[in-house]
Amino acid sequence: MTRTAARLRQRNRTLWFWVFVGPFVLGLVVFTYVPLAWSVWLSFFDAHNTVTPDTFVGLDNYTALLKDDAFTSSLWTFCVFTLFIVPATYAASLALALMVNRLRRAQAFYRSVFFLPAACSYVVAALIWKMSLFNGVRFGLANTLLGYVDVDQVAWLSTTDPPWYWLVIVTVRLWLQAGFYMILFLAGLQRISPTLYEAAAVDGARPGWQVFRHITFPQLRATSVAVVLLLVINAFQAFDEFYNLLSDARGYPPYARPPLVYLYYTALGQGQNLGLGSAGAVLLALIIAVVTVGQARWFGLGRKEAD
Repeated sequence: MTRTAARLRQRNRTLWFWVFVGPFVLGLVVFTYVPLAWSVWLSFFDAHNTVTPDTFVGLDNYTALLKDDAFTSSLWTFCVFTLFIVPATYAASLALALMVNRLRRAQAFYRSVFFLPAACSYVVAALIWKMSLFNGVRFGLANTLLGYVDVDQVAWLSTTDPPWYWLVIVTVRLWLQAGFYMILFLAGLQRISPTLYEAAAVDGARPGWQVFRHITFPQLRATSVAVVLLLVINAFQAFDEFYNLLSDARGYPPYARPPLVYLYYTALGQGQNLGLGSAGAVLLALIIAVVTVGQARWFGLGRKEAD
C-alpha cells in the first residue's frame, strides 16, 4: 500500500506539473520555435509573396544580403546607436541606483517613480518625443526653450548635418530603460556586505569616490556584465523608436535605419521578399549570439574565481 500510494502521489505531481507548465511549453513551441525554424527554412528559398516557396536557392539570399549596401549600413547604424545608448544607460542607471540606495525614507516611492517609464509603451513614448518634445516646429518643447535664448529652431528628426536625430532617439530609449537597469543595480548594491564598508572605514578609506572605486564598483562586476550584455542585445533589437520617430507619410528616410527596420521593409515592403528577410533575421540572430558569447568570454561570465 505504501509503494502504491507513493506512485500515485508521483503521478499526481507529474500530472499537475504538465497541467500548469504544458500550456506555456506549447505556446513557446508554437509561437517561438516553429516560427524560428520556418524562418531558417525560408532563408534558403526564393520566397516572394509566399511562405510556402518551392524554388530552392541555397545561400543566394545570404550572399545578396551581404552585398547589399543598405544592410551593411543598417549594421553601422546599430554600432553608432550602441556607442551612444550603452554607456549612457549604464551610467544613468548606476547613478540612479546609487542615489536611491542611499535614501533612508521613501526609497520604495522613488524606486517606483524611476522604474515607471519601463512600463510605458515604446510606441507611445516615441510619439510623445516626436509630437511634443522634439516636434521641429515652434510648438515643440525643445524649440520653445531654444526660443527663450534666441536660438533658431531645429528640425530635430530631419537634420542630418549635424545629426540631431540621434539626440531624440537616444534620449527616448534612455528614459524608457534606465529605470529597469536601475533595479538590477539596486539588487546588486543590496547584496554587498556592510562589513566591507565597515572594514574600509577602519582602514581609513574616505567615503565617496574612494569607497566606490575600490569596494562598490568591483562588487557590482557580475551585475555590470549582465547589464552590458542586455543593453547590447536590446540595441540590436531596436525598432519601435526608430520607426515611429523617423517614418512619416512619405516612408522611412535613408539614414538611421537599424537592422530590424531594414528587414521590416525587405519582408513586408513592396517586394515582400520573405526569403531575403528571413536570411537577414538569421544573420542578425547569429551576430547577436556571437557578440553575446564573445562579451561573456571577455568578461569571464560564469568563470570560477580563484580561491
